Amino acid sequence: MGKKAKVALGAVVGVVVIGVVSANAGSGGKDGGSGGSGKGSSASAEHTPGGTKGKKDSGDAGAAGKKKAALAGDGDYQVGSDVKPGTYRTTGNTDDMCYWERAKDAKGETDSVLANDNVTGTSYVTVKATDKIFKSTGCKDWEAVDPKAKGTPASSMDGDGGMFKVGTDIAPGTYKSTGNKDDSCYWERTKDAEQGSDSIIANDNVTGTAVVTISPSDAYFKTNGCGNWKKAA
Repeated sequence: MGKKAKVALGAVVGVVVIGVVSANAGSGGKDGGSGGSGKGSSASAEHTPGGTKGKKDSGDAGAAGKKKAALAGDGDYQVGSDVKPGTYRTTGNTDDMCYWERAKDAKGETDSVLANDNVTGTSYVTVKATDKIFKSTGCKDWEAVDPKAKGTPASSMDGDGGMFKVGTDIAPGTYKSTGNKDDSCYWERTKDAEQGSDSIIANDNVTGTAVVTISPSDAYFKTNGCGNWKKAA
């Protein structure tokens, strides 16, 4: 069965986008949105700086690789029995081949989806106690994130690195990305990792130079298809 495509939930430049893209689409992570069996033991992921170690690398994959996985990257997991509520992270995913989904039931229908994404690089997602199913397809293994984990926040990041935790992976401040083409650069500031439409504080699809201020109160910053970001102020 082909990989499902994400449901676009985000608002780009003040325009709310709601709908379903085709079932075999492979690049849903750039349109403003925000799927192993078996039980894994929970582990707490540590954090290292975001950095710009090359495309497709969020900079913290090395530390993540040393941790024991909480969930395999492929499978449908029942919340409460197969997976505990909490925040999880996957790193090192390439070319939007990682798809995850939070669902309110196991019917597999469009209306079942609470939030989902196609991921390049790193992704964080918070599985809530009220969720019924967490689905992951083509992803690297997921690790449980310790909410008290500390890191050394970086002042630059890979423009295709995915999600960065503000204050842990990346420092707050104003960042600039240059050389973006054809609206392929997508960025998003979020207040949490639930990744529903209510999670988005602001987002944009950018051609040319992009400038964004990441606030200390932001929880995460997402970037896909952009040139590398450097702190300007």
